Amino acid sequence: MPHAHQLTRKQWATLVILTLVWGINWPILKMGITHYPAITFRSISILLGWLLLSLVMFKMKVSFRVPRKEWRELFILACSNMFVWHVLMILAVQDLSSGRAAILGYSMPIFSAVIGMFFFKSPLLARAWLGVALAALGAFLLLWHELVSLTGKPLGVLMALTAAAAWGLGTQQIRHTKMTVPTLTIVFWMTGMTTVLMLLVATVFESDRWAFPPAATWGAIFYNAVGIFVFAQSAWLWLARSLPPLASTLSVMLIPVLGVFSGAWWLGEVLHWQDWVAVVLIMAAIASVLWPTRSTAETN
Repeated sequence: MPHAHQLTRKQWATLVILTLVWGINWPILKMGITHYPAITFRSISILLGWLLLSLVMFKMKVSFRVPRKEWRELFILACSNMFVWHVLMILAVQDLSSGRAAILGYSMPIFSAVIGMFFFKSPLLARAWLGVALAALGAFLLLWHELVSLTGKPLGVLMALTAAAAWGLGTQQIRHTKMTVPTLTIVFWMTGMTTVLMLLVATVFESDRWAFPPAATWGAIFYNAVGIFVFAQSAWLWLARSLPPLASTLSVMLIPVLGVFSGAWWLGEVLHWQDWVAVVLIMAAIASVLWPTRSTAETN
């Protein structure tokens, strides 16, 4: 049995693919909603993803059944892990650059660490505090050249930070869940409930702007359906259930870095020296939490 902070080969492989899939999705999201209603875009993506996920579960013979006593907890997990995140972040991306929206969203580890300490009795060791501090400094540097313009977009910033805080709470909840069903089953029903919510919100607020999506938007929709709602969401919750909250949250901190650099390459967003320093800081933050301790290395 590996140490709690030492990833297995399967976890490392999942994390690398997850980082790539989620990281490059930020400029894809920005392109997908530039000329199309944001909530409607997300609704179509998540509906297609949910249908595809059901086929994956059927093929893998994963049970769809959830005991009646666990539905309440499932709904609570869906609220913090999916409802708030998917509604607020897709709206925040409209107001912010793709990379900077990713940075604000992935301030989640900081919220998760604080929530875990105060509400889940998860004290942080010195090494963990170092990781949180380095991640926070790295995120600040990535935002360095956006701070002035961000102050003019308070609603977008507020939505992104609220989504990050809700996700941080959800990460702690999923780690401490008493649910007995497979992770894919949890993902399937949370995605289904979120699909209903998104469709309702889109109908109420965007039905007057509905139109057939252009080709570029369809490409972004299919990428999100397969990459995000079939793979990434399932992979993330599997990591969140199998790793300590801080380890799982800091392990995805390279995603906003990739979001910034892919946005620069794809959308022409400008890079600065602070971005490169932030990469080093965030990698150090991840290493401070995931690097095996001396005792662990000796026992292995």
